[in-house]
Amino acid sequence: MGVFEIILGAVLIIMAIAIIVVIILQEGNQQGVGVVTGGADTFFSKNKARSIDAFLSRWTKVFAGIFVLVVIGLNVIAFFK
Repeated sequence: MGVFEIILGAVLIIMAIAIIVVIILQEGNQQGVGVVTGGADTFFSKNKARSIDAFLSRWTKVFAGIFVLVVIGLNVIAFFK
């Protein structure tokens, strides 16, 4: 196993953990749950949640893209080895 493969493997593990963390931090899209639990949604809290969710959604896509590229890179290295 070469140094490049070890580095890509480490990056793959970091990206997998990052994807898991970002997905866990995202809020669910269940409508009306606040009414059942007694939580009142204000205009400001809704907009704050949207901006945070948009930020987390964007980073999920970035991490997933990097993850896919690293997996393809590792497979290409393994194929030509």
